[in-house]
Amino acid sequence: MAAPGVVVELAPAKVNLCLHVTGRRPDGYHRLDTVVAFAELGDTVSGDTVSVEPAVDGIFLRVSSGLMPVGKGMTAPVVPAAVDNLVWRAAALWGREAGELRAVRLTVDKRLPAGAGLGGGSSDAAAALRALSRLTGRPLGARLRRNTVGLGADVPMCLEPRPWRARGIGERLQPVALGRDLPVVLVWPGRAVATPAVFRARSGGFGPAVPERVLEHLATDPLSALAELRNDLTGAACAVEPAIAEAIAAVGGLDGCRLARMSGSGSAVFGLFDDGAAATVAAAALQDRRPGWWVRAGVLRAAGIDTRLERRPVAPLTA
Repeated sequence: MAAPGVVVELAPAKVNLCLHVTGRRPDGYHRLDTVVAFAELGDTVSGDTVSVEPAVDGIFLRVSSGLMPVGKGMTAPVVPAAVDNLVWRAAALWGREAGELRAVRLTVDKRLPAGAGLGGGSSDAAAALRALSRLTGRPLGARLRRNTVGLGADVPMCLEPRPWRARGIGERLQPVALGRDLPVVLVWPGRAVATPAVFRARSGGFGPAVPERVLEHLATDPLSALAELRNDLTGAACAVEPAIAEAIAAVGGLDGCRLARMSGSGSAVFGLFDDGAAATVAAAALQDRRPGWWVRAGVLRAAGIDTRLERRPVAPLTA
């Protein structure tokens, strides 16, 4: 069990089941229409974890990760460990909204790859806010929830990790009925990509939004419905990082895979299966062939993810 006063929250992987780019706003941001779900992985801990506990004085943040890739042209880790970290910024937002921020120690154990399009940083920030709410007994108010979009467009949806349709820049949320849990294989080919670089590489016009009839179809036959949708950033992301195309082909070629697609702006790829056992076998086979890739089998939960953890991660933290 966690020590008294220690609150631990899971920050699960977010998977963009589709990503339609429908326009561009006057401020330069793109208008998006996406359907997301959250993954429960086969690991002992199914994602990043965020722990919050009282401290004697001051605010402390510790980030531990074996998955901090340095992307092309980058001179610093993808996951910052200081004030630029979204968890730190989430704590600052909490302090502004609550009128105070007591002395706390925040610990982030990264188990999801960074720069992968799996929403790790946003999920961490949301987990920190949930943990602070539990630690203080103060609920997440409506204004704080609205203001989390200032941390990042994905943070509001990560506050409640369940299936969503997100529009605008991702802040306009609508619950989605996913007809059943979907077995999934998540793959990260070991290369991070920066979202701004992918959008800069994108060319051409804009496509239609997610059709309402397809959203309704998700409740009855989700795999068939998702096959009608798309990720409009795939071509641009593959141009920035060719390993993404290689990963899509590898996942699509797995026995039992019904649909292979990139998540978000990359570089992670997912494959959907009818059967959980087939997904587990396929993931193991792919990991054997590609030992340098991050490969996980899991389930996209139709009812969402229970994020409350009873203990800190089993694996020891490394600086």
